[in-house]
Amino acid sequence: MGADPFLQHAFLHALHETGCAGPEAGWAPQYLLLQDGDQLAGAMPLYLKSHSYGEYVFDWAWADAYHRHGIEYYPKLLSAIPFTPVVGARLLTLKAEYRDQLIAGALELARQSGTTSLHVLFPAETDRNRLAAHGFLLRQGRQFHWKNNDYADFDAFLAQLSHDKRKKIRQERRKVLDARISFRWLEGAAITEKDWRFFMRCYGQTYHEHHSSPYLNLEFFLRIGGSMPDNITLIRAERNGSPVAASLLIHNDTHLYGRHWGAIEHHPLLHFEACYYQGIEYAIARGLQVFEGGAQGEHKMARGLMPVTTHSAHWLAHPQFAAAIENFLDRESTLMTQHDHEPAARTPFKSA
Repeated sequence: MGADPFLQHAFLHALHETGCAGPEAGWAPQYLLLQDGDQLAGAMPLYLKSHSYGEYVFDWAWADAYHRHGIEYYPKLLSAIPFTPVVGARLLTLKAEYRDQLIAGALELARQSGTTSLHVLFPAETDRNRLAAHGFLLRQGRQFHWKNNDYADFDAFLAQLSHDKRKKIRQERRKVLDARISFRWLEGAAITEKDWRFFMRCYGQTYHEHHSSPYLNLEFFLRIGGSMPDNITLIRAERNGSPVAASLLIHNDTHLYGRHWGAIEHHPLLHFEACYYQGIEYAIARGLQVFEGGAQGEHKMARGLMPVTTHSAHWLAHPQFAAAIENFLDRESTLMTQHDHEPAARTPFKSA
């Protein structure tokens, strides 16, 4: 339970076997293995990508710049967990020297395969400088995480917020309650196939409303529900006893990750309750230390999820484009730092 749930064989195998992350979906696995004699000494999750969907580190503008200059940007090599913007190990080995060998091996694979670039998304903090030493350009990102300061309950958390923020959250929760909506936590083996089918209906509806198609399918959810139940919780919203929405949480012993949600009925503020407030309540009740509410979303700050810097690392084979993108990343980093110090980015808590 204490390990990274997204690096479990069960999670990755489910992605591949159900076709969610396979060659036909534009995610061709190219996992890099490092051997010491006849022993497996390390590994690196790698995919040959024919697009940039499902990554949450956006390089569409880079691909467009390549296209405008008559150069193909795809395929590219990507080290990431598909559809999962969560920081974690990408260099899977216990020895520091093997980490450098994995990076060197990935770069050699990129050169030999003729890909334009190699990208490492959301690497562990300990590997950031190591990637830079191998010539990778570093890029900053922002997420919003909630931290549990040993709160006894949700009211104890609210007590630490400013009066205006505390009042707003209570008003938002009251509107959902006034709509006769209640919530049920479904955990592990208690989640039935019927529950997963309803969740899939909600999840698919969210993509449909955004004129898109879901990345994940029912078979994937059924697989992880059966193979890693101790890491899974469904939050189900019910109105007058009938389910109307659901959100999926994945967790280990310390961290809770908000992953996907959807609703078959529209109710004001239901999204905030199902995806944030219920997650915070669950983390407090289960003694989890951090709740990661997903990618992007500065609106999360008003609800107690504070900005956290994430990173990605990028190697580009074309030297002129590499120089141009390095300049872009420098400017992007400066703008992000300036934004962090603007008055609008003030903490919602009583004291900084």
